Amino acid sequence: MAAPRSWALWSFCCRGWSRVLPGCRLPGLRSSWPRGPLGARPLSQEKRATETHFGFETVSEEEKGGKVYQVFESVAKKYDVMNDMMSLGIHRVWKDLLLWKMRPFPGTQLLDVAGGTGDIAFRFLNYVQAQHQRKEKRQLRAQQNLSWEEIAKKYQNEEDSLGGSHVMVCDINKEMLKIGKQKARAQGYKAGLAWVLGDAEELPFDDDKFDVYTIAFGIRNVTHIGRALQEAHRVLKPGGRFLCLEFSQVNNPLVSRLYDVYSFQVIPVLGEVIAGDWKSYQYLVESIRQFPSQEEFKEMIEDAGFQKVTYENLTSGIVAIHSGFKL
Repeated sequence: MAAPRSWALWSFCCRGWSRVLPGCRLPGLRSSWPRGPLGARPLSQEKRATETHFGFETVSEEEKGGKVYQVFESVAKKYDVMNDMMSLGIHRVWKDLLLWKMRPFPGTQLLDVAGGTGDIAFRFLNYVQAQHQRKEKRQLRAQQNLSWEEIAKKYQNEEDSLGGSHVMVCDINKEMLKIGKQKARAQGYKAGLAWVLGDAEELPFDDDKFDVYTIAFGIRNVTHIGRALQEAHRVLKPGGRFLCLEFSQVNNPLVSRLYDVYSFQVIPVLGEVIAGDWKSYQYLVESIRQFPSQEEFKEMIEDAGFQKVTYENLTSGIVAIHSGFKL
């Protein structure tokens, strides 16, 4: 969106809160989605049904995927730096809280969607490794007859250090995956980690495959959120957990006003100064405002088939963790 139009958007926002590339479908995925008969709708209704939001701009559904892809392709290299600048580093605490909410155990199979830079995946690996090491120490104390060579061998086995846990990072954007793989190499993550290019709306995985599905600050960029939620439900095992970390709608009037000023007057400027990209960061701010409220999103998760759906507001309600079970 061109910079001159940002003032109109700012005026609009001050009046209050508002509301991809197609992946290859593999065998076993649903081939179609329910739609009403086209002949029963006037042409104007058909047109509206294919329109969606790209920030505050109205675009066709076909257009949105490409536009979102371009945004993240543009911001990939500065993504981590900008996250620290925009949130003053608090995004790291939010992601830690997501892991503490998950409480994975050794052997957990995790699918992290829209997680190209690896933030959730690396935290998951650290968490399960620490859990597994504590378990190993308890077992070793109970087995006094083991030799030092046997003990050392146990700790040297990287795969065993995770207790069979594995994380699959799935992202639709090649540049984001590229950055994540570079970070993994630099930080020494090898075992229990895989990367796949895929669409949240058409996941390239079999049914009932994962114990946990996570998506952090990614679902608001999906064109059809309901489809992504149904795919999350499909690939989880019975008893599997859905965990979503996402920006929410702030109910406190004072915090809401401050958040508006920071979002629309500071974040795009930071995007221009640090990343040389005003438009992408203006879209990211607008996409937060277009996302459903906490209660509306909770209903969408329930509609996808999840049970015991809850949400927890964090940092004065700026973000929320939604969770649910596939029973």
